[in-house]
Amino acid sequence: MYSDHIFAHLKRVGVRQVGYVPDAGHTQLIQRCIDDTSIADVVLTTEEEGVALVVGAACGGQRAALLMQSSGVGNCVNMFSLLQGFGVPCLLFVTMRGEFGEFNPWQVPMGSITDDVLSACGFLTYRIENDSDVDDIVGAACDMAYEGQQRIAILLSQRLIGRKQWVK
Repeated sequence: MYSDHIFAHLKRVGVRQVGYVPDAGHTQLIQRCIDDTSIADVVLTTEEEGVALVVGAACGGQRAALLMQSSGVGNCVNMFSLLQGFGVPCLLFVTMRGEFGEFNPWQVPMGSITDDVLSACGFLTYRIENDSDVDDIVGAACDMAYEGQQRIAILLSQRLIGRKQWVK
């Protein structure tokens, strides 16, 4: 499962804080972080708070990662400038909405431009469509972010995480 590979790499590179707005696509990964006492799991009220979490962690000598949905990327555009201004590495895991099989038309606009927005904000983006690619891409992304001082966003496609179903 993709979340197990992501969690293993977060542990491998010494991530000590993980910020997130609860999201079904990240449920298992969030639970792994909650269950691990060496990781501070931080529930955010809005995604841009996570950028401040990453900067604060870096200032305190710790590594942090952020989990969000593609719709949350748009909330962070102004705050992403802090990462660039302070030269802070950042690792985002973005569950995609607004693509394959989307039932909610409100998710489509941001889902269609998430990659472009992140690129414009200085992130290198890597998209994962298949479970077989998770370990390799996430491992390289973790190394690039924390050893290479880069801002990296991993886009977890709807095909990977599974289509969301409307529940009445």
